[in-house]
Amino acid sequence: MSSHAQTAPGNGLAEPPLGLEARLPRHVAIIMDGNGRWAESRGLPRLEGHREGAKSVRDVVRAARQVGLEALTLYAFSAQNWARPGQEVSGLMELLRDYLIEERQEIMENGIQLQAIGELDRLPTLVREPLDALIADSAANSDMVLNLALSYGGRESIARAAKQLGEKIAAGELKPSQIDVETFGNAMPTAKLPGLDLLIRTSGEQRISNFLLWEAGYAELYFTSVLWPDFRRQSLHAALEAYQGRERRFGLTGAQIESGDLAP
Repeated sequence: MSSHAQTAPGNGLAEPPLGLEARLPRHVAIIMDGNGRWAESRGLPRLEGHREGAKSVRDVVRAARQVGLEALTLYAFSAQNWARPGQEVSGLMELLRDYLIEERQEIMENGIQLQAIGELDRLPTLVREPLDALIADSAANSDMVLNLALSYGGRESIARAAKQLGEKIAAGELKPSQIDVETFGNAMPTAKLPGLDLLIRTSGEQRISNFLLWEAGYAELYFTSVLWPDFRRQSLHAALEAYQGRERRFGLTGAQIESGDLAP
């Protein structure tokens, strides 16, 4: 695989590297970890790591659109991140606002639909206004979904879905016997996205940190020691190549998958 795809002028897109067009995951999610360590290793404030990480976001989103992913979910800010020092949280919110404003034109021109999951009402107005506007304006775009997980927690997401179904039961709209995996999944905020195929975590940590717990049930996991500010399109291509080498069995045997005999 070539790691130096040529970028087309004007829109930041390019032809996919050879080999990546076959058996791509439909939906990729990334835990973008390591900004603070990247900065501290260079004697810089942590916010500088987040600022450099924003450049990785731009490059990875472009590369995801370039290779033809249907959906990309980025763990941008967790529900637990609110407990970080106030100055760091404020700086992260400003970087998020800047991203939404600066990337608006490229998102619109390249057919990307922006979505967001999490406790969005906790976000400050400086983020909510450009976020809500871009979600609304890009709603008709259909080439790729960019899904931002903001003030997001996997356990919290499951709890909200359970509450929603409980309220329907209390209102007589649903019977407890009607709740199954499909019904519960339809109550999740990611219900309209393709199933999660590949979950990437950067920085060498090997845990999923309360991210897409329901959705990751059968996802392939890919851990890399690359810190997020250094994770660019070449690193994404490497993760996609690793995915292409996996055999996804979903509880079946390898022989069943190979023969196409998928009957239970």
